[in-house]
Amino acid sequence: MKQFVKVLGLSLCGLMISAALSEPVEACTRALYKGENGLVITGRTMDWMEDMKTNLYLLPRGIERRGAVGNNAMVWKAKYGSIVSSGYEIGTADGMNEKGLVANALYLAESSYQRPGDNRPEMNISLWAQYVLDNFATVDEAVQALSQDLFQIVAPTLPNGSGAQLHLSISDPSGNSAIFEYFDGKIVIHSGPEFVVMTNSPRYDKQITLNDYWQQIGGLVMLPGTNRASDRFVRASFYIGAIPKTGNFHEGVAGVFSVMRNVSVPLGISTPNQPNIASTIWRTVSDQTNKVYYFESTLSPNIFWINLADLNFAENAPVKKLALSDGQIYAGNASAKMADSKPFVFMIE
Repeated sequence: MKQFVKVLGLSLCGLMISAALSEPVEACTRALYKGENGLVITGRTMDWMEDMKTNLYLLPRGIERRGAVGNNAMVWKAKYGSIVSSGYEIGTADGMNEKGLVANALYLAESSYQRPGDNRPEMNISLWAQYVLDNFATVDEAVQALSQDLFQIVAPTLPNGSGAQLHLSISDPSGNSAIFEYFDGKIVIHSGPEFVVMTNSPRYDKQITLNDYWQQIGGLVMLPGTNRASDRFVRASFYIGAIPKTGNFHEGVAGVFSVMRNVSVPLGISTPNQPNIASTIWRTVSDQTNKVYYFESTLSPNIFWINLADLNFAENAPVKKLALSDGQIYAGNASAKMADSKPFVFMIE
């Protein structure tokens, strides 16, 4: 099904803004855990200044998508089904496909997508993560395709003049990982199993340099404790490597949740004019070995999960939705509570 909508607002982990602020307030963190016996788990926080009206969707194979309005659009048909967390019902902020590939979209202020005279097919930024989930089973496949830089990202300017800027992390059940960033319209890729953490500013190569400094100091002696992106990067890097390596998925999932809580920002905290600091409103943990997607809302007393083995991703299978945006509370395996639904409509500018 081809989906079109023209919307002035945009929000995916840092794309909606308050009229009171000159910059989006957002501060997500992502960390990749590799345990024993092939156990691979990715965790992330969604840090945002308000309720994003997130819901979970099962999106089956075979859906036809269009990356932009007009003839110069990236067009594709979903090869893989996925379970995703929506942002304001206009884009995919986070998710895992049926092959265990995970995509996490995070804010990066330094991102710039335009280059002079660019006539490549267009991809609205609200579909970027979904494009990866739809088309690739592994990190290597995604890196090979995206490194060709065949499309341009369209990131509309918001009503107050602020830009929509994201970078994207992906990981797969082998423990491989990649970070995708855009500067001056050109993609920059950091690919390899060593790239286990991503936060926000500065750009990824500088984050690595800052983290190297703290590794020399030694995490057991001192770790930076503020909510700034660079400090969260350091703490997530230390703790995701320090928690016990286990092949037990119960322990592994609990360990990753504990790391993500350590780098979360307390509810009600945001810092004006600091675009990388905002309250954590939800967390996800993706068990890529067992293909289970865990979700925790800051406002809920419970963790619940979706077992992908319980879902029907076949072409022409119904889209399903687990409603969260009205404060619904779930516990345990909520797969059976997903109801037939229309898909959310991606924002296309």
